[in-house]
Amino acid sequence: MLEMNWKPLRPYVAASLMAVAAVGTVLPLTPVWAQSRALPDFTDLVEQVGPAVVNIRTLEKVKAADSAGVDEQMLDFFKRFGIPVPPNLQRNPRQSPTPNPDQPDEERSRGVGSGFILSSDGFVMTNAHVVEGADEVLVTLTDKREFKAKIIGADKRSDVAVVKIEATGLPAVKIGDINRLRVGEWVMAIGSPFGLENTVTAGIVSAKQRDTGDYLPFIQTDVAINPGNSGGPLINMRGEVVGINSQIYSRSGGFQGISFSIPIDEAIRVSEQLRHNGKVTRGRIGVQIDQLSKEVAESLGLPKAQGALVRAVESGAPAEKAGIEAGDIILKFDGKTIDKASDLPRLVGNVKPGAKAVVTVFRRGVAKDLPVTIAEVEADKPARSASKPSAKPPVAGPAQALGLSISEVPADLKKELKIKGGVKVDAVEGAAARAGLQEDDVIVSVGNLEVGSVKAFEAALGKLDKSKPFTLLVRRGDLVQFVMIRPAR
Repeated sequence: MLEMNWKPLRPYVAASLMAVAAVGTVLPLTPVWAQSRALPDFTDLVEQVGPAVVNIRTLEKVKAADSAGVDEQMLDFFKRFGIPVPPNLQRNPRQSPTPNPDQPDEERSRGVGSGFILSSDGFVMTNAHVVEGADEVLVTLTDKREFKAKIIGADKRSDVAVVKIEATGLPAVKIGDINRLRVGEWVMAIGSPFGLENTVTAGIVSAKQRDTGDYLPFIQTDVAINPGNSGGPLINMRGEVVGINSQIYSRSGGFQGISFSIPIDEAIRVSEQLRHNGKVTRGRIGVQIDQLSKEVAESLGLPKAQGALVRAVESGAPAEKAGIEAGDIILKFDGKTIDKASDLPRLVGNVKPGAKAVVTVFRRGVAKDLPVTIAEVEADKPARSASKPSAKPPVAGPAQALGLSISEVPADLKKELKIKGGVKVDAVEGAAARAGLQEDDVIVSVGNLEVGSVKAFEAALGKLDKSKPFTLLVRRGDLVQFVMIRPAR
């Protein structure tokens, strides 16, 4: 006879005996695994949304001599998965095609992506990088019908594109509410990884508001996304599109458990401008910003590290006209709180150029509301480097205890940097060097106190508690930054 091992069942037996003692009746035991939720079933979602997902192929025109070569992407695919290379794709090293100017250009496949139908009259959304550089775009539906598509518009900053096919009565997706999306909920993707059409994968939302771009707070998931999935929809359990699958984190080029999708509300906002104007217009105020650290925030008297630190203000830009200065901390834009620096370009970018807004800044312990008129985004301008004037003899003083050798800022440098005062760093060592100060930096304030000269700088240092860290606002070329000085221990 077999002996039964009762140890695993002791908790259940004990629970039953306690129930008998309490009510005089033996209660049925319910295994723990039977109490867990059932796994989701995606079959209905696939039938519901699948017909609105399309395969996108792009073609480019090449010279006849170039087309005699090998499709490198296909070769890489065969080699990676150990599939024998077909004879018609094998490279012939002895073959050296000669150009024939009379031979017409040929079309060659550039890549494969995915997309989804926005409206029944043929508007399709995908990624901008899917259609970038394409001479021809082909859209294939699930019923195998193929259409040549016209690129309505593409926006590289958000990686959103809209194409149009000439068809009617098409199945369109439902757009979801991104605010209802929760971390941990199940989501599904449909696309064409490696050209394998109508491939369905699923996973959960790993995080929201991932900062990987200036204008996009990405959705992070663990849904299997691979090359070819780009442009396909991310779908919630209600059958609504909540994102566009756009990027993966990978060291090998394949899926490694981290995928990023463009939130559908951002994508729809972009797509509407593309459909009406063929391009996206964004607002700007002309500042360079950085994240504010907790230590700097505390030293300046801010209750928490939030806001965008202004490192530079563009000459003639709306920010300069509004009175925003380098070293200001932007706390709010048009009444909306700036929790982190990346919030600002998104909020400003969504405002129509020419509109007015109010910027709340924190400057030397005081919050100020500054009205600003929004301008239109233009090409980025490289930052200028300040010219190096001839050095003046350093002035000795209390600054030497920090390892600083300083002097007055020359008049021509003040004019170039558009500052009223400050002190110039001629040499640096000790605590100042450890904090990151460099030769030719210009220190413009100590804590929340503006300094206009060496004398004022020394006086400000003399008022500080030398046992506690403090901040210096430093101008380096066209940019400013806060530097934390810590006492020696």
